[in-house]
Formats: sequence, structure tokens, C-alpha cells
Amino acid sequence: MRLYDTAKDDVVPFVPAERTVTMYTCGITPYDSTHLGHAATYLTYDVLQRRLRDLGHDTRCVRNVTDVDDSILPKARELGVHYLDLAAGELARFDADMVRLEMLPAFSEPRATSAIPDIRGFIGMVLDNGNAYESGGSVYFEVATYPQFGEISRYTRDQMLAFAAERGGNPDDPNKRDPLDFVLWQPSLSDEPAWDSLWGPGRPGWHIECSALCLRELGTTIDLHGGGADLIFPHHECEAAQSHAATGEPLVRHWMHQAMVRMDGEKMSKSLGNLVFVSDLAQTWDPRAIRLACVRHHYRDSWEWDDTLMPEASERLAAWTAAGTGSGGLDPVRAALDEDLATHEAVALVDAAAAKGLGVSEAAALLGVDTSRPLGTPPPGVPAGG
Repeated sequence: MRLYDTAKDDVVPFVPAERTVTMYTCGITPYDSTHLGHAATYLTYDVLQRRLRDLGHDTRCVRNVTDVDDSILPKARELGVHYLDLAAGELARFDADMVRLEMLPAFSEPRATSAIPDIRGFIGMVLDNGNAYESGGSVYFEVATYPQFGEISRYTRDQMLAFAAERGGNPDDPNKRDPLDFVLWQPSLSDEPAWDSLWGPGRPGWHIECSALCLRELGTTIDLHGGGADLIFPHHECEAAQSHAATGEPLVRHWMHQAMVRMDGEKMSKSLGNLVFVSDLAQTWDPRAIRLACVRHHYRDSWEWDDTLMPEASERLAAWTAAGTGSGGLDPVRAALDEDLATHEAVALVDAAAAKGLGVSEAAALLGVDTSRPLGTPPPGVPAGG
């Protein structure tokens, strides 16, 4: 299998260290429902796991839940609810959407609030190794101590500063030695959760949560780290830096990122409000068609949502289901997935096999589409009409 590696800027062989492939994908911040951008991202790593298992590997994919950060706390304040109550409700919706889409279950789905002791210990390692400092009641990672900073994104300093300002990096914080330094621990506001620490009561920064969870759940160095392309910087760049600083070993062997789904010309995102929710689509369309609407696009190509996608995907699902059982298109689909997870080519290959009257159930299954159920029949665990 060959996959594009973000840090190498090339399609390279993907060679897991062991038979069991270790993967970490950045999960949701549970303050709103699952939108199509989320679905496209998690479907990419779902299809990747299906092909790896088809090749004889086991997969362990950890998907975290960021249940305390600078996004969920203001939303809980706005709604007048406890932040964990907000997280619990939205996480239940997310899990229901994952069942609708027939995602492979995550190996584990740890919550950031479960890892406070791990996070405090992790920060202690970074401080002890001389890569962090205390200032103004916070603890910051000092990027000047890590010459490799920027190697994943390959952005210029000006680009990194711009993305840091746009994506919660707060480069204007006067307590920093360098605007690109990032917070590991910070004081909590009066109405925010706080935990005791050697640096005073407070809460973790965003990036440190994933590093601590990844280390706890999967070990020092993992085979593949994924997420949306908007996480390349600052989130994944900061993760890589602090993890290497803490352990002395690289965090990840292979970086893989999903391009953005757009709507009305802009990235589909909660902050912009230009969202299409999986749960809403599932009221009208077979969830397998939602899956097909996403995987017909290559994971590295940004694409635009429009109203033609679901009717087209529904027709495709009907054709694949009508083709019946069989291995039509299976080997060409495997070859397509092995060349940078070309799901768009795989979909076309299944289309061609079905058009020839060949049963395509095995090839469809590699894309996570179960063609054995009649159209409109919900997946196991989902009530009819739900």
C-alpha cells in the first residue's frame, strides 16, 4: 500500500511496524452534531482500516473526544449547561451517526477529561527536558528548543503565525517568549473546570490532550496519525513537537490528512454554520448512500456539497444492491485502494462491474457498503426511520 505522507509531501509506501497497525485520528469536540465534513474524515480512515484488515492486518484506531477546550466551554456557558452534560448529549448523537454510517468501532474513544493525571505527567516530562517554561500562570512549549518545528506542515513562519491566529493559537499572548509558543497548561476562568497541578489550578491546552492520550492508548510511536487538513497546523505540528520533546522518539511514522468539504464556497465548519448534518440526511436517505456520496471523492481532494450528490449516490446504491452477491471488481478495487486510497476510482470500478451484471458485494464491502440489505433498511442497531 502507498499513501500520501503530509510531512514528506509525497506518495510513499505505508509500512506498519507490526502486524497490528496503530492509528490515531483526532475526534470531535462534542458541542454540536456530526456534519458531513466529520463523516468524510472518519470514512476515510474507516476504508483504510477495512483494506488493511483485508490485507491481513489488525488495526487499532484511537479516536479521542475533546470534552474540555476553548470551544466547548464557551458553548456550554452560552447554553447555560454543564460542559460535561453538553458533551454527553452530543457524543451520544455522534455515536448514533457512526452506527448509521456503519463505521468500524474505534479501538478506544478516550475523553480528554479522563487523562488529566497523564497530561500533568506529560507536561512534567516536557519541562524536565528543557522544552517548556512557566509564565503568567501558564506553561508554554518553547518552539525555539525544537528545531524540527514546522517540518510536518512545511509552512513559513508567517504562514504559521497566520494559521495560529485563525485556529486558536493566540500568538498575541504577552506571556509567550515567541508568538508561536503554545500553551500546555493554563489557568481556568472562574466558571470553568479546574484541576490542581504543580503550576497552579487550571486546565490543559488543546494540543497536549492528544499527545497524552496517544501515548497512553497506543505507545510512544504510532504507525499513522490522521485528521482533517485544518489540523496540520497548529494542532498536529504542536503534537509532534511536544511528544518528541517528552519521549525522545517521533510520535508518528506516517501523517495522513483529509481535505475539507465545502459548502457555499467555504470550508464546512461549525464556526461558519454552513453545515449539512448526517442525522438530517439520514431522515431522507439510506445511510449507505451518505457513505457513497463521501467516498466517491478522493480523500486529498476538497469537494463541494450540492443537492445532486445524494440522488446520485442513492441511484448508485440501488445499482450495486441489484447486482447481487459476488466478487466482481474486487481485485481492481483492491489495487485502487492500495494506490493512495483511491476510493473515487474504486467506486467507478464497482460501477463498471455492476453494469456488466457482476455481483459486487465483496468489492462494495471494502468501501464499507453492505449490499445484502434491501434499500431503506437501517443498519443493525438503528431503528427504522432513525
